[in-house]
Amino acid sequence: MMRGRSDGGQKKRLIASLCAVALLLCFVYMYYGSSNQGASAEYGRSLRKLGSSYLGGDDDDNKQDGSVTSEEDSLAVAKSFPVCDDRHSEIIPCLDRNFIYQSRLKLDLSLMEHYERHCPPPERKFNCLIPPPSGYKVPIKWPKSRDEVWQANIPHTHLAKEKSDQNWMVVKGDKINFPGGGTHFHYGADKYIASIANMLNFSNDVLNDEGRLRTVLDVGCGVASFGAYLLSSDIIAMSLAPNDVHQNQIQFALERGIPAYLGVLGTKRLPYPSRSFELAHCSRCRIDWLQRDGILLLELDRVLRPGGYFAYSSPEAYAQDEEDLRIWKEMSALVERMCWRIAAKRNQTVVWQKPLSNDCYLEREPGTQPPLCRSDADPDAVYGVSMEACITPYSKHDHKTKGSGLAPWPARMTSPPPRLADFGYSTHMFEKDTELWKQQVDSYWNLMSSKVKANTVRNIMDMKAHMGSFAAALKDKDVWVMNVVSPDGPNTLKLIYDRGLIGTNHNWCEAFSTYPRTYDLLHAWTVFSDIRSKGCSAEDLLIEMDRILRPTGFIIIRDKESVVESIKKYMKALHWEVVASEKVTTGSELDQESEDGESNVVFIVQKKLWLTSESLRDTE
Repeated sequence: MMRGRSDGGQKKRLIASLCAVALLLCFVYMYYGSSNQGASAEYGRSLRKLGSSYLGGDDDDNKQDGSVTSEEDSLAVAKSFPVCDDRHSEIIPCLDRNFIYQSRLKLDLSLMEHYERHCPPPERKFNCLIPPPSGYKVPIKWPKSRDEVWQANIPHTHLAKEKSDQNWMVVKGDKINFPGGGTHFHYGADKYIASIANMLNFSNDVLNDEGRLRTVLDVGCGVASFGAYLLSSDIIAMSLAPNDVHQNQIQFALERGIPAYLGVLGTKRLPYPSRSFELAHCSRCRIDWLQRDGILLLELDRVLRPGGYFAYSSPEAYAQDEEDLRIWKEMSALVERMCWRIAAKRNQTVVWQKPLSNDCYLEREPGTQPPLCRSDADPDAVYGVSMEACITPYSKHDHKTKGSGLAPWPARMTSPPPRLADFGYSTHMFEKDTELWKQQVDSYWNLMSSKVKANTVRNIMDMKAHMGSFAAALKDKDVWVMNVVSPDGPNTLKLIYDRGLIGTNHNWCEAFSTYPRTYDLLHAWTVFSDIRSKGCSAEDLLIEMDRILRPTGFIIIRDKESVVESIKKYMKALHWEVVASEKVTTGSELDQESEDGESNVVFIVQKKLWLTSESLRDTE
């Protein structure tokens, strides 16, 4: 039978139902915020905050998130961020394999392009908070953390099984222990390091060579035990590895409190200036150094200082089978054309040394490969810049002085670097900057004195490092600093390396190349004002900072008062607690008064420890 027309009452009921559904959807959207299509967030999940006696309980939230008076401000404070799905607890947005797969990017796997940075477009960015894994605990403090971490914080034990014969790591109860072994140094990195120093005839078998060897690049670092055991010799290593089949190795390194960075020798330059390291190291790092006319070895050459070393421990250095002999022969011929010489060779390890000047390059036969790089090429341009299969010659200064002219460590940290002249900076400017930041760091620690003890923080990031004076001011504390310099301004990162510190280039409109929960303290000096001038989202940056920061970690924001006031509105949504807020006296070169007379503010917050209700149930 044919259905007749609906009567007027049915129409009215239908319209009323639709209106009710629309109002409900609007309420849900306003309460939880707009979702990102790529975030896979679960909006309805509840949070539980832990350790409220230490962090301040829920009752204090409204008191701690700034003065709110206007209706607009009240709405902003009420906003909450959704929590990402638990499977995203280790997400690295610009190194996300799922994004690469879903985007169908045409990448050359043989060139490691799939391990390079590929950032999602704005519509695919995460706008949710990354949850810690089930059973997460506040990390073990340094120096104890060098040798053990909580298994719950990085619940991956496959490396312990895969490398069980090499003493990388051992699972013991609720902890993972690190005996100090590696693929090539099963019996301990400390003995291996001493053997390299002995090969080079350094005093007392100490690799720092009386302060002349300070910065090291460890390529294919595993869980960074090599870098961990260098620290006691006043050597700082940038431990580098991709997010490859040995997943989480860099995450383990950072959890241990060891300087480390996610990166790969692929097609792009490493994010470090030329002449940054005294030593590069590769122990069974499984890199084909002969590919593409030796382009990867030439990249190491670019970042090594005059007279710098490359310590290579691999079967090719000693094995006698046909394939290894072929590789050794071709590699020896390549480095000879690059003007490297063998400084020492023993058992499975060879150490090559780079020349001190351009003399050898100029004496090569015409047409010798690899060629010298073009004279107009910038060896310090690195962010997103492709590698080149050419030799980077020295500057006139380095060629003339036959070396970098750097003071030994620790005097190097406060001695004006020779490359100051590249920026037109004077010695007076350098010394004044150093002194200003020393005063500011003392002030920061006074403001945090009720929260920060001697071992509270270990991994620190200076998000806008300039000349590295913030990090230099921390020299007497048992911390290390990842100094970040924007690729858009003066590339002062080479000054930072010349001071014996480490860092990387990065644009804060994108996500940083690190795992979640890897830093104890972030320092943001006018970073929010900078990204606002670029048209980037402050909200995205806040979520990214929350991703990077460990629970109970700290953020120091130094910026315009209006910028800080806008950030205060997000405190409750981010589950951050205000530690201190203080106006800065104008007139300082660090805090120039804006055109409208606005002053700067130091704003310090602490991230609360929270778990999702699902994680708590899993833990129980």
